[in-house]
Amino acid sequence: MERFWIVAGALLGGFGVMAGAFGAHLLKDQLTPERLDVFEVAVRYQMYHALALVGVGIATAIWSSSALQVAGWSFLGGTVIFSGTLYLLVLSGMKWLGAITPLGGLGLMVGWGALVVAALTMTARTP
Repeated sequence: MERFWIVAGALLGGFGVMAGAFGAHLLKDQLTPERLDVFEVAVRYQMYHALALVGVGIATAIWSSSALQVAGWSFLGGTVIFSGTLYLLVLSGMKWLGAITPLGGLGLMVGWGALVVAALTMTARTP
């Protein structure tokens, strides 16, 4: 699974860079400052959690912990829901998507909590 988490983090990071460039260069004149701010929040959280996923992958290679898997899935799902709904809200104007966004935020919080549990309970992998 360590490879999966690192690849997932790298993909989220790469798409985050593309989304950031898209927002900075193509959307800045198309969106209100408020909507552009929301887009930037989506990019920022995507990038933070891309790095968190890479960290989960590295930790999984060193330590054995089921909580790391919970953290990884929570970060991945939370990012897709949180950032994804914000991107769609900004680009489509469908305000009802804002009601789904907090579920992604909850997933991200669960991921950080699981990472705490993992750190407190990790055991070294045996060769």
